[in-house]
Amino acid sequence: MRALLGIFLTAGLIFLAGQPAFADKRVALVIGNSSYRNVAKLNNPANDAAAVAAMLKSAGFDAVESKLDLTVGELRKTLRDFGNRSRDADVAVIYYAGHGIELDGTNYLIPVDATLETDTDVLDEALSLDRVLVAVEPAKQLRLVILDACRDNPFTKSMKRTIASRAIGRGLAKVEPSSPNTMIAFAAKAGSTASDGYGKNSPFAAALVNYLAKPGLDLRKAFGFVRDDVLKATNNAQEPFVYGSLGGNDVTLVPAPPAAVAAPVDQDATMRRDYEFADRVGTKPVWDAFIERYPSGFFTALAKAQRDKLAAEAARIDATNKAKAAQEEQARLAAEGARAAEQVKAAEQAKAAEKARLAAEAAKKAEDAKVAEAERVKAAAQAKAAEKEAERVKAAAAVNAAREAKLAAELKIREEKAAAEQKAKEEKLAALTPPADKSDQQTAVDLPRSLQVELRRVGCNTGAVDGNWNAASQRSLDLFSKYAGVKLDVRVASVDALDLVKSNTARVCPLICEHGFKADGERCTRITCRPGYEVGDDNICEKIEVKKPTAKREEPKRERSERAKAATPAEKPQASGQIICGSGGCRPVQKGCRIVQGSGLHGVTTLNSGQREECH
Repeated sequence: MRALLGIFLTAGLIFLAGQPAFADKRVALVIGNSSYRNVAKLNNPANDAAAVAAMLKSAGFDAVESKLDLTVGELRKTLRDFGNRSRDADVAVIYYAGHGIELDGTNYLIPVDATLETDTDVLDEALSLDRVLVAVEPAKQLRLVILDACRDNPFTKSMKRTIASRAIGRGLAKVEPSSPNTMIAFAAKAGSTASDGYGKNSPFAAALVNYLAKPGLDLRKAFGFVRDDVLKATNNAQEPFVYGSLGGNDVTLVPAPPAAVAAPVDQDATMRRDYEFADRVGTKPVWDAFIERYPSGFFTALAKAQRDKLAAEAARIDATNKAKAAQEEQARLAAEGARAAEQVKAAEQAKAAEKARLAAEAAKKAEDAKVAEAERVKAAAQAKAAEKEAERVKAAAAVNAAREAKLAAELKIREEKAAAEQKAKEEKLAALTPPADKSDQQTAVDLPRSLQVELRRVGCNTGAVDGNWNAASQRSLDLFSKYAGVKLDVRVASVDALDLVKSNTARVCPLICEHGFKADGERCTRITCRPGYEVGDDNICEKIEVKKPTAKREEPKRERSERAKAATPAEKPQASGQIICGSGGCRPVQKGCRIVQGSGLHGVTTLNSGQREECH
């Protein structure tokens, strides 16, 4: 029996593997008419059609056909071909951008070759909205028509009316679809016109691209968002409108992605799969094999009920056959004139057979009731498992919401801390500004000191901060003017100079370091060379040269000294990488020299600021 069950299970797997994977089929037709031959060209319909087609393709539609600048014949053929494609589709969408017209309450789409000299030409040279609805009608679940055709129509200005009472409306007329699950969207509500827009796309098309293909978003809500965006973009001059009705369930163009939740572990998955395969075969040997392999369990009880049901059915059929045979035998004996005793005996047998048949049918009904009860218990168990899974998903959503709230609170604390730090910095900077209520004499006295403080902050003043505007302070302001790229009067400490120095929040003058040191941010650090190198005169690590003794021919002492004197070039001053400033301005420190503090000596250049250039 195990081998028999294995054969049936393998056959069931092969059968299921050969079945196709059915899914919703979605098709779309996008039309954009821009290049009209007899009126002015529209700028945006071609761009709008391209944007909508790209949106539908990215949404995973099975087929998206895009057509531009169709004549009346091409428009008829395109709608006919699309109607054939939508016969086996679940969702069919048609988007049209271009001119449209309303005549006697009927809406028409205008091809690019239309002339419309009279009102009756509309019937011959344009296609009605009803013809468009016929193309999407075969779709099984959703039929959607989007018309961006409510633009101000130039044909009505030159069109002649054959009947004075014939109505030619402004925009398109209100429609009510006769087929269920059909929705018609206008770029502007009935009786009003839509804007072609001043950008690459019309306001209506731009809003459609943003919302229509959002996964899991219901179409009615998506068109509500489109309406809000268009009203905002047109300053409430254009209001899109939707006609038709859908059911109570959400209807989306793009299904919502499945929730990323862990699938519950089903310990009876193998048993359930084997039960389903055995149920498809539905014979007593298969149920016997299943019960033998799984002696106990929920599905074992179901299998026994199914087996008993089959046995009751077989008993009923057997009893029915016996009753029928007894009746036929009774009729045969009566026809042949059999003895009364034999007829009585045959009648009793027929009665007994009928009684057995009734008992078999009653037994079968009892078994059917048992199977129905078992199925009810199974359905209840599955419903309970689904309820537990929903509670687990709800709990996970609550945890995620709490985590997001915590992150938002932390972000708010960080923002408040940053605002407090910024406020403290502003108060610190404000403290450097003299109070507004001081007298002019006191402000004039404190101005040199304040300017000296600010010049030291930007790295241009190395002298004392004593409130005396001397030559050192003037050189510091001149050095600031040079590196800041401005021109100031250095002879006096002015308010303009103070404001200009305060406006620089970072160092302006370069940091000047002694020989053997280099600038590192706002301080000087010693230059460290790797083994075999030393700091040269220009503050750069240079390799230590080791001269090897070489044998030379003895020359007269006087001849050697004259040759060495002639070969020695005149020394030229070279820069060492440092800058020193004096009364005549700033200049680089010569190679072989360095800046030191102190009074002037022999061979030393001394500046008024107390710095001097020492050369060896």
